[in-house]
Amino acid sequence: MSAMHDDGEAPGAVPRQAIAVVGMACRLPQAPDPQAFWRLLRDGRDAVTTVPEGRWLLPGAGGDTGSPLREPGTHRGGFLDQVDAFDADFFGISPREAAAMDPQQRLMLELSWEALEDAGIVPGDLSGGSTGVFTGVMGDDYAALARRPGPGALTRHSLTGLNRGIIANRISFTLGLTGPSITVDTGQSSSLVAVHLACESLRSGASALALAGGVQLNLAAENAVGAARFGALSPDGRCFTFDARANGYVRGEGGGVVVLKPLEQAVADGDSVYCVILGSATNNDGATDGLTRPSPDGQAAVLRAAHRASGVEPGVVAYVELHGTGTRAGDPVEAAALGAVFGATRPAGRALRVGSVKTNIGHLEGAAGIAGLLKAALSISHGLLPPSLNFERPHPDIPLDDLGLSVQRELTDWPAAKRRVAGVSSFGMGGTNCHMVLAESPPPTPSVSCRPEERRPAEEAVALVVSARTPGALRGQAARLRAHLAERPELPLSRVADALVTTRTVFPRRAVVTAGSRRTALEALEALAGGAPHPALVTGHHTPTTGGTVFLLPGQGCQYPGMARTLYHHPRWTVFRDALDQACHALDPHLDTPLREVMFAEPGTPHAALLTRTDYTQPALFALTTALYHQITHLGPTPT
Repeated sequence: MSAMHDDGEAPGAVPRQAIAVVGMACRLPQAPDPQAFWRLLRDGRDAVTTVPEGRWLLPGAGGDTGSPLREPGTHRGGFLDQVDAFDADFFGISPREAAAMDPQQRLMLELSWEALEDAGIVPGDLSGGSTGVFTGVMGDDYAALARRPGPGALTRHSLTGLNRGIIANRISFTLGLTGPSITVDTGQSSSLVAVHLACESLRSGASALALAGGVQLNLAAENAVGAARFGALSPDGRCFTFDARANGYVRGEGGGVVVLKPLEQAVADGDSVYCVILGSATNNDGATDGLTRPSPDGQAAVLRAAHRASGVEPGVVAYVELHGTGTRAGDPVEAAALGAVFGATRPAGRALRVGSVKTNIGHLEGAAGIAGLLKAALSISHGLLPPSLNFERPHPDIPLDDLGLSVQRELTDWPAAKRRVAGVSSFGMGGTNCHMVLAESPPPTPSVSCRPEERRPAEEAVALVVSARTPGALRGQAARLRAHLAERPELPLSRVADALVTTRTVFPRRAVVTAGSRRTALEALEALAGGAPHPALVTGHHTPTTGGTVFLLPGQGCQYPGMARTLYHHPRWTVFRDALDQACHALDPHLDTPLREVMFAEPGTPHAALLTRTDYTQPALFALTTALYHQITHLGPTPT
């Protein structure tokens, strides 16, 4: 066994700057978001199905649609629903241009927006900043479909709509991002290489923030036929990763995006961190026996390079998310490389656990790496290892015990360790390999919260702000927010209220639910989702103006006994309390009774009666509105 420090640091290694995963979004078979994806993984579900009606139909005579494919392995796959659906108006895209756009462009726009929201970043706040976009893409099925009818079907939007390089550029253009904008194609390793390049860009300072991921949509029958005739597909329509039945892979589709920033910055910003990327590496197999034949030496080299970059020994890794296609040639080579690098450094009796998300959702080809990364990141975050499916007995050329490997066959807790550390592999058929070393984020530094939800009175009302571009979208947002709250009863309403106004873009169609209880909030959101009224619900449409913001302060007649007493004593509103004290200190020398005693008096008392006298009414209102002004401007809004 090689030497290793107690904390797993590799002797002589120089770890590079850690990169934090602060947000994510995905659209995967039977998993429209990361939460659904985790449930699918945790429950060990198989999302591979028969081919949906209308997919993978070759053109017949005269351009008519032909019959379904009969090639081995083309009868099943992992598919998305409604790949043609897209809210073009949301992104300011005309219907004609949207129709000419590759759905992969559309999907990556949506996922980038969702990932930023998951990270608590308002997309509009990034405009003009050095945010990089790195997108892995291998397929161009939509281009093949668009060109089938001939040149007459092409429009002025076809060039930009069908160009794969535009997929990253479209995101940068739409969000106004001025950092690097790169579409990567290294075959099946494209999306993990895109994440690797994003990390390098952050470390070099070329990007301050990065969106990275990949997409794959399987729309054209020709590409399915090509994969089948190449011999890559499993006639059974399943990925039997590392299993004796391994005979090819089943195709899958989808996309994923992660939001990345340097760990130090994420900690300073108070971000929630799914995991950190300690290091990564990419290489190529070089000259092998064939262009598509993998090399155990090349794969072992990229594993070692990634660990040198991460600064940790392979022996501390508990789990590796495999490339794991389930092919006869690929699986034994990958296993041999893992054994060579990890087997020699494993503690006795502690085999390296391995698995493949391809057994759940199929091989996403150009987006396979991001799917594996998301699985590993969620596993680290939850402290659980989900099962790898379709494994009964090992491939005869994969001696698991000799290699120090063990296929993860059931849901278990993460193995006990000082820190959860995992690896993710992705290999392209042309020999471009990528490996990444992930770990759990360090514990947050204790700090005094500026938003102490735990000190809010239980009965205090909060305002839940929901907005969208259209009435239908507003109802949809309300339904999703209600479901989110219903599924997470432990989540404080105050925390949700804060997030809705500080981490979400505010659109013209708006609604506010004012609720002092979870029950009221759920009822009002349900009413909003159904287009019904509710006493706790206010809706409206904001029309932008050029006049700016005006603060209008009330005059005599709005005073009442006890006004501002609750606000003054609330621990959250210290600016209001200090400003009111300052005003009262200036006014009290001119009054017979201290002003606060008059303002806070109980109704019916002699002091409360003084509040009706002009010589007390006017100073009280002046002190109150001055204090309110200071508190409101401290929170952000300022009058023009």
